[in-house]
Amino acid sequence: MSSEPQPLIRNFAIIAHIDHGKSTLADRLIQMTGGLSEREMKAQVLDSMEIERERGITIKAQTVRLHHRDAEGRDYVLNLIDTPGHVDFAYEVNRSLAACEGSLLVVDASQGVEAQTLANVYQAIDNNHEIVPVLNKVDLPAADPERVRGQIEDVIGIDASDAIPISAKTGEGVTDVLDAIVARLPPPTGDADAPLKAMLVDSWYDSYLGVVVLVRVVDGALKKGMRIRLMGTGASYEVDRVGVFLPKLVEQPGLGPGEIGFLIASIKEVADTRVGDTITEERRPTADPLPGFRPAQPVVFCGIFPVDAADFETLRNAIARLRLNDAAFTSEMETSAALGFGFRCGFLGLLHLEIVLERLSREFDLDLIATAPSVVYRIRLTDGSELELHNPADMPDPVKIAAIEEPWLNATILTPDEYLGPILGLCQERRGIQTDLSYVGNRAMVRYDLPLNEVVFDFYDRLKSISKGYASFDYQLADYREGDLVKMQILVNAEPVDALSVLVHRGAAEKRGRAMCEKLKELIPQHMFQVPIQAAIGGRIIARETIRALRKDVLAKCYGGDVSRKRKLLEKQKRGKKKMRQFGKVEIPQEAFIAALKMDE
Repeated sequence: MSSEPQPLIRNFAIIAHIDHGKSTLADRLIQMTGGLSEREMKAQVLDSMEIERERGITIKAQTVRLHHRDAEGRDYVLNLIDTPGHVDFAYEVNRSLAACEGSLLVVDASQGVEAQTLANVYQAIDNNHEIVPVLNKVDLPAADPERVRGQIEDVIGIDASDAIPISAKTGEGVTDVLDAIVARLPPPTGDADAPLKAMLVDSWYDSYLGVVVLVRVVDGALKKGMRIRLMGTGASYEVDRVGVFLPKLVEQPGLGPGEIGFLIASIKEVADTRVGDTITEERRPTADPLPGFRPAQPVVFCGIFPVDAADFETLRNAIARLRLNDAAFTSEMETSAALGFGFRCGFLGLLHLEIVLERLSREFDLDLIATAPSVVYRIRLTDGSELELHNPADMPDPVKIAAIEEPWLNATILTPDEYLGPILGLCQERRGIQTDLSYVGNRAMVRYDLPLNEVVFDFYDRLKSISKGYASFDYQLADYREGDLVKMQILVNAEPVDALSVLVHRGAAEKRGRAMCEKLKELIPQHMFQVPIQAAIGGRIIARETIRALRKDVLAKCYGGDVSRKRKLLEKQKRGKKKMRQFGKVEIPQEAFIAALKMDE
């Protein structure tokens, strides 16, 4: 089998902050190496999902093999992995980096280093990567490459004297990037005669081929017809096809050490292929698996219910299909008195939640209600046991609770210094604890410990609005800490609405309760009877709003005459309203749920 000589292979990832031009640079590289003809080229060719194209963001890491001939006529094989920039998808970046030896660090020459740039570079350094800095968008009038060079050296601490100035949009300087990949990134190492050892980088479901597995071969060779074993799950399969992405699928007889490609082996469930698992040959297994990397842990949970109960089966199938492609998305069934049958789902963050909801409604044509996003709390009970709470509605009796612990994160915020005051105010308001504040040029870098509970609602939106979009934000989960948390319920017409119950910090409960009641007052339509909306902690009401009744003018037909007749009609109407309120059902429209849960100030 023809395995390429490893000195001619380069595996690299493109890392950057959101919108600094990763996918556009990938387009230019594909175009210049002739990966696709002019007719097949389109912008962001690797962003295949409709949502990715619409929002202009990368959600799934994508890979492509390019061929490049250098000045001396040697043919190189370049394996490129385009990674997402958004903090919710950091785990995608993590595993893509584990499959490469080097990274192109793309920094926008007008914006400079952002929070995510930092986070991704540190991940690349942890993976012992050789890093080539690239300054993108130098054709913009606001570009200042020299300032950004200085920033890369000051903030990240890597030498940027030979950073390559390019414009991925116009293609200027992209050939220098290809030369730098060949000259400055190390080739992969691996033993072609050793037993097969390959890393499972990613997997997704294709309705024609079944599960497609993206692999990076470390040692040995992966061939068609071979029986392989996944060391993590112990399952074994026969390989039906092996090949590479150019970006189209192209079959090959096999893959050698250092190569990145795909295999198809009649695997039915993506859940069987755990990312970071080691693939080996069944007959001649490798002795030690590769060091696995940590699976993605969902941090935000919310309930998803169909608006029409008849759509429950469609929702079940849709969630099963999405889970095929997204290993980080978890779900389990739950029921709610107000909303019927649905699923409790776990996500990596709010963007992930938003994208999954959008894909469910768009790809499967479903109308959905999502409950308030909540985080996982740990509850220590008085009898010494511990339990994890995903849904505030399942909270045990307060008498049995010894302490409630909530997750905290270490957040890094980079901002131009004129917005520093309002941002510090926002972090203080969200119970943040400042740990560090330093300056890089005219930009401030603040580090805060923040409770995740305060971040999942609308922290990101508020941060962007008070900094006019200039501040960037990145976080890592740190630990669990004890907090004074209480369960707040919303009562509509004296009936608790479990979809709206949330765990809040005691200090913020009243403000939050008042805001929710005011919001619901605007959103719930008037009924024929008066509807009280209350926020309660235990038996204590902390806020109340009243929606006035719609009233028919019963006095319209009384011209003058005796006042007692008018009073009699009004009394009759009042008794009717009172009776109605006892038996009346309050219709809460779906927009009211969604808007009440968004909670912008």
